Amino acid sequence: MTKLINDIESFATSSAEIEQYHLPDEKRLNGNPLQSIQNHYASPCAQFNVGIWESDVGCWNVEYTEHEYCDILAGTSIITDVNGAKLTVNVGDKFVIPAGFKGTWEVTEKCKKIYVIFEN
Repeated sequence: MTKLINDIESFATSSAEIEQYHLPDEKRLNGNPLQSIQNHYASPCAQFNVGIWESDVGCWNVEYTEHEYCDILAGTSIITDVNGAKLTVNVGDKFVIPAGFKGTWEVTEKCKKIYVIFEN
């Protein structure tokens, strides 16, 4: 099926709802950060999603089943793997977290990112 200009999803004009939530107790390590997702695009097969994520300060366990590209728009986070190696990400950083990554995500300064997710 051919797609047209009206099929392009613009973040600026998107009517995507903002979903706010707190992480389940079993994932949280520190704090109870309020998080939000505004998913601007979901593919028909539901394997590909694009949107904006925000989180208050806190730390939690992560276990990625999806590949995720991140573009940090605001704040600072520290991503730590199961071996204790750390990556600090700040405004302007762009990176991919591969499926299978396990560790923690710690927001040290309110964070906002664009995410692009592909679920296997």
